[in-house]
Amino acid sequence: MHVVAGVLVDGAGRILIAQRPPGKHLAGMWEFPGGKLEAGETPAVALARELDEELGIAADPLSFEALIRVPWRYGDRDMLLEAICVYAWTGEPQALDASAIEWVDPHRLDEARLAPADRPILAAVRLPAHYPITSADASAAVASAALHAALARGERLLQLRLPDQPVEATRGLAASMQDDLRRFGATLLLNRDIEGALRLGSGVGVHLSSAQLRSLTERPLPLGQVVGASCHDAEELALASRLGCDFATLSPVLPTRSHPDAEPMGWPRFARLAEAASLPVYALGGLGPDDVADARMHAGQGVAGIRGFL
Repeated sequence: MHVVAGVLVDGAGRILIAQRPPGKHLAGMWEFPGGKLEAGETPAVALARELDEELGIAADPLSFEALIRVPWRYGDRDMLLEAICVYAWTGEPQALDASAIEWVDPHRLDEARLAPADRPILAAVRLPAHYPITSADASAAVASAALHAALARGERLLQLRLPDQPVEATRGLAASMQDDLRRFGATLLLNRDIEGALRLGSGVGVHLSSAQLRSLTERPLPLGQVVGASCHDAEELALASRLGCDFATLSPVLPTRSHPDAEPMGWPRFARLAEAASLPVYALGGLGPDDVADARMHAGQGVAGIRGFL
């Protein structure tokens, strides 16, 4: 079943969510408005029709921007949920089909309110195009300076990876950044350190290794604390989705100096894997900030990396 969902974005950056009415599957939960494609419809045509029927607005297709495609299974029903951002429309949205509608700040929305298939859409709205990672051989002082400089120039999702440093020193560095993280509305992920993220709380998450991904049976942090995961194939991407991770990195896309023996997957394979994943996916490996357009063209959320980012 092919379903299209509209993420209406207003001038203040708020998004519109709608509450499922009584008698429907997942009644009472919130979702992004939309519905099933009819025979012969393109996603854009279907979305314009659905927004007219559900909200009473005339959406401008020229303002549409593809966001993410989420393959999902509810019970024995397979669904492809295609999310499209909508930036311009005529009319005032009304709850014609939903119990209620609400404009919300995406960064303040409790994702537990959303139907499960809509949570990856919210993650894609929240996540930026860049995901910088500190160099593994950096000192704590060098990493701290690099992270603060990144925050100042607008980066909002960062990974602190210092495998050669004592765990408590790395946690101390993360703790010292929490005021700045709150001030900039940014998130810092600790590499592999679930306990440290739990201890530090708001503003700090964890980035799981593929080995951790395979060993866990449930999401290691509560909703609201970001969880990322390192993936290299379709199986690991599926594990990350089932675990409830907010996003994954997929690597290596291109040859890298740090792993010269690893065979790169290239953009076509990255695109096939990312499009089939049920969560946002960052391209990693041999890439820099200027590769965002390529990543987006190949179903990626954006790019992650060390060199060129920090």
